Amino acid sequence: MDTQAVMIAAFAGWLIVSRAPAILHAPLISSCLFLHGIVVVAGLHILLNATSPAEQVAGFLAVLFGAANAAGGYAVSAGSLTKFRLAAASQAAAALAAAEPGRDRRRNSAPRRRAKPKRPAKD
Repeated sequence: MDTQAVMIAAFAGWLIVSRAPAILHAPLISSCLFLHGIVVVAGLHILLNATSPAEQVAGFLAVLFGAANAAGGYAVSAGSLTKFRLAAASQAAAALAAAEPGRDRRRNSAPRRRAKPKRPAKD
């Protein structure tokens, strides 16, 4: 019965995550990181209170895999946030360029000055 519950929970989690929109990626990752932190703390508890080699191995593996998943989640989150920052910076640059129509958009230069019309020479 326990194996069936784990398999149903895994399948339900896969369905929920695969159908989530991209905007919910960061909240899902942060909640997963929270769960991996709980796994690490529980693994440390098991490891420190282990009385048999099997409990020591289980605690060690829980700490190892929980820490690896948390570190990988932080790396993925940092990469995602970098992409959002780059997108926000390019949108801000486009908004700035649109707000200053006289500024050359190809390079960061001062507004172009219009040449004064030449006056005809007086004899």
